[in-house]
Amino acid sequence: MRRLLFPVLMVIAFSAAAQTAPKFVYTEASDLTLIGKLMDTPNPYHRVDTVRFKGFTKSENNQVRNSAGIGVAFKTNSPTISILTKYGDVGRPNNTGGFSARGYDLYIRENGKWIWAGAGVSGDLEQPFNLISGMDGTLKECLMYLPILSEEYSVKIGVEEGSVLEAMPNPFTGRIGIFGSSFTHGISTSRAGMAYPAIFSRDTGLQLLSLGCSGNCKLQDYFADVLVAADVDAFIFDTFSNPSIEQIKERLFPFIEKVQAAHPGKPLIFQRTIYREWRNFNKRTDMSEANRIAVADSLMKIAYKKYKDVYYIYPCASAKDHETTQDGTHPSDRGYQLWAQSIEKPVKKILKKYGIVAGR
Repeated sequence: MRRLLFPVLMVIAFSAAAQTAPKFVYTEASDLTLIGKLMDTPNPYHRVDTVRFKGFTKSENNQVRNSAGIGVAFKTNSPTISILTKYGDVGRPNNTGGFSARGYDLYIRENGKWIWAGAGVSGDLEQPFNLISGMDGTLKECLMYLPILSEEYSVKIGVEEGSVLEAMPNPFTGRIGIFGSSFTHGISTSRAGMAYPAIFSRDTGLQLLSLGCSGNCKLQDYFADVLVAADVDAFIFDTFSNPSIEQIKERLFPFIEKVQAAHPGKPLIFQRTIYREWRNFNKRTDMSEANRIAVADSLMKIAYKKYKDVYYIYPCASAKDHETTQDGTHPSDRGYQLWAQSIEKPVKKILKKYGIVAGR
């Protein structure tokens, strides 16, 4: 009797679970409100149309099709949020968390603040997964960041059957393009929302449109072509972290002139490259970094006087204990928080001169 009873109980238990498991209704994320996009693209999760813009290397071509810096804003009262992705290229780096490289990062606004709510990625990339569950049934304002090192053909957001899922107005104001290196891309973050442009936007209410390209932000003329075509109010640059001294000397002024010709009267805010912790005991690296910074400083001093609407600011991603790095080059999540905080005051001050302020 006992031998028969156990299988019967198991069948009953599985049947009950099947009856209570929620059914989901999925909506394409691009049908909601996308934030952080520099320009429209045929694939809404790409950052640049690589058919329209040419000149990229194979690596750069892949990177500008990554969804780094793009998020989706929506409202829902669903207790569970499920994600189903159709990937193109999938990033599996050693120095960046899986949730950041190929997963999703969710924030919910509460009392005017964006509060972290959940992050994840499906173990089987072809299958849906629950990003968060167990929430109450009140309507919530959500902000979900897309993967920083992967390409998506489709991103579907699922809510429990009978729940509300709707687009919400863009929670950020302004269109501020930000072109930069792996730092701007978000390399070494644990979650996609910990890239410093994303942190800056959540903290200030100003929308940064990210074109971070790891290892490949070198003041190239063909990247300037993309920026020329962008609809923006201002630019921020992290352009001294990747190029050699020779490239900085050769390309900086032509780069400024090309972008300014297309965007007259708009502020161009350049950032000095941050202190990299590899310098602490490696004398060769320390000298190389010091020389590159000195050249950038000297040229930006000239640029500030030569060109109107050009600025130079000094970010900081380090703490006194030198414990804010992931790998000696890239900051940790805490380091990126420090970076975002360090530029908030000077950037807001500059943008205010041009009438660019947060709407909240």
